Amino acid sequence: MTPRPFRFGVIAHHAESREDWRARARKIEQLGYAVFSVPDHLGKQLAPVPAIIAAAEATSKLRMGSYVFANDFRHPVMLAKEAATLDLLSGGRFECGIGSGYLRAEYEQCGLPYDPPPTRVRRLDEALQIIKGLFAEEPVTFSGTYYSVNALEGFPKPVQKPSLPLLIGGAGKQMLSLAAREATIVSIAARRYRTAVAWMSPI
Repeated sequence: MTPRPFRFGVIAHHAESREDWRARARKIEQLGYAVFSVPDHLGKQLAPVPAIIAAAEATSKLRMGSYVFANDFRHPVMLAKEAATLDLLSGGRFECGIGSGYLRAEYEQCGLPYDPPPTRVRRLDEALQIIKGLFAEEPVTFSGTYYSVNALEGFPKPVQKPSLPLLIGGAGKQMLSLAAREATIVSIAARRYRTAVAWMSPI
């Protein structure tokens, strides 16, 4: 096995103003952290996509990440477009974190059905096939249990090659098996301690 260096990142979600948010991003970069990540929840936090763009505009080297997009909150076609746009506008600094979604209260608050974990993982699996396909060069046609796409070409394409890094977070065996198969970066949620540890592969 080839030794790989650790990277350290910060998860940020709230600011009092535009300047406060930009100052936080600059401070995190100055302190030497590698990744600035924004979660995806419905509570008192900034919306991840515009927050990531604002942080990218305030920095020059700091990588940007979603930690993590809840798959059920967005159709994978739209998420692929947003992720590729984030990569383009950040100058190739975006890492797309995605998970199956897990907070029942958030599903109930926005009127989404909270399916059992195996169903949510299978739906994420289909979403990943679509997202990765749209990052590639050929048009995507996909017909699954949860999604269908007809001869759609992804635009824009990610700046990073061969493809935009994908972080997949989860805790259960089915979810971690999916992450091992599909992800560039795997985030392991430690259920007992309700914390998450990201095992980051170098970019």
